[in-house]
Amino acid sequence: MNLDIIGDIHGCYVEFEKLTERLGYDWSTGLPVHPDGRHLAFVGDLTDRGPESLKTAKLVWELVVGKQSAFYVPGNHCNKLYRYLLGNKVQTTHGLETTVSEFMSLNSEQRNEFREKFLDLYDSAPLYYVLDQGRLVIAHAGIREDYIGKSNLKVKTFVLYGDITGQSNPDGTPVRRDWARNYQGKATIVYGHTPVKEPRVLNNTYNIDTGAVFGGHLTALRYPEMELVSVPSTMPIVPEKFREIN
Repeated sequence: MNLDIIGDIHGCYVEFEKLTERLGYDWSTGLPVHPDGRHLAFVGDLTDRGPESLKTAKLVWELVVGKQSAFYVPGNHCNKLYRYLLGNKVQTTHGLETTVSEFMSLNSEQRNEFREKFLDLYDSAPLYYVLDQGRLVIAHAGIREDYIGKSNLKVKTFVLYGDITGQSNPDGTPVRRDWARNYQGKATIVYGHTPVKEPRVLNNTYNIDTGAVFGGHLTALRYPEMELVSVPSTMPIVPEKFREIN
């Protein structure tokens, strides 16, 4: 299984295009296709804050559902957009407002089409992937070793939000424990969720959210080569978003 696992895109479509080109994907058909048959995988948080959230989500739908040639796990921002599109009452804050603004600028037919595709993408996705005969796990915010193979509410909260304490940071985001520091499992865990300035490799875990939407980089992990490939962001740098984990 040869994968290129992409960190949190957050609507940074241009960076995604550049990253896949650097990874050797050909876009001549309008979709990224690798000549050696490699496949893309996404750690979630496709939308919010960046300039082209809808275009990013539609492309991933095309690859995952349409072509069945890529892997996708949802992130917490995906979950919130999903609940918004279902008509649930959610606060359009922490980036969702940018995606909603794009969505509301569409006509009703386009809105219905996007809603159907995104709900389809989310509904068809597992909470996390266990791949390569258990050697690789892809989970948006990571996963504890004893949670692998389970799918209860605790596991769902963990893979979407991380190891949260119940407390909040000054900007309203939840305080997270550093689960990766204590991870001792054999499976390689690839995740995102917490923006880091450089990919964080610790105890066979790889955090590849290098804050593209906050002016950092968009990063991919080539598996099984374990090679990290990044492209710089075109977004302005927001240094306070690159937070250390407690």
